[in-house]
Amino acid sequence: MTTAHAPADGIVYRLAGPEDAGAIEALDSSFTTSTVFEVAASGDGSGFLLREVPVDPPVHKVFPPEEHDEQGFAGARGPDVDADSRTFVALDGGELCGFAAVGYAAWNRRLTIEDIEVAPGHRGRGIGSALMERAVEFARERGAEHLWLEVSSVNAPAVHAYRRMGFAFCGLDTALYAGTPSAGEQALFMSRPCR
Repeated sequence: MTTAHAPADGIVYRLAGPEDAGAIEALDSSFTTSTVFEVAASGDGSGFLLREVPVDPPVHKVFPPEEHDEQGFAGARGPDVDADSRTFVALDGGELCGFAAVGYAAWNRRLTIEDIEVAPGHRGRGIGSALMERAVEFARERGAEHLWLEVSSVNAPAVHAYRRMGFAFCGLDTALYAGTPSAGEQALFMSRPCR
């Protein structure tokens, strides 16, 4: 997995290195959606209901910049850095157009998708799926049983993409974003087997 490879569409996939930090931080991860997922307590109080509802006007979300530390690029310089973390990048003509940062936890044999982003102009081309497949390959190498991720209830485009990739809802947190710019949104957890 240390070598770059390019499918027929010309996108090159490889492990990230320190030289990619600036491009990863600058990647536009914003989205616009005309639907969101609404979370409500079930009528009998025993659980939650999740349903997709239209919104007008559409929601446009811009995420605040994140700081990617050295650990965010673990595995790019060999297994001595962090054998359980990887960041994969997608390049189109040498320009970074997407990335996926993942981390493996041995105690529950889970690979967490910590972040996966594709630039708006490159969405719908299978880049996110190709990055996810690199994560699946790494998960299998580590002996993971499943992949897990968290997504905001307003990010319906991502939820639909994850479902196409085989993920299913497995939980939620109604307070994870309290005190952040995303207050009022709910964290939806999704997982899929990797075997």
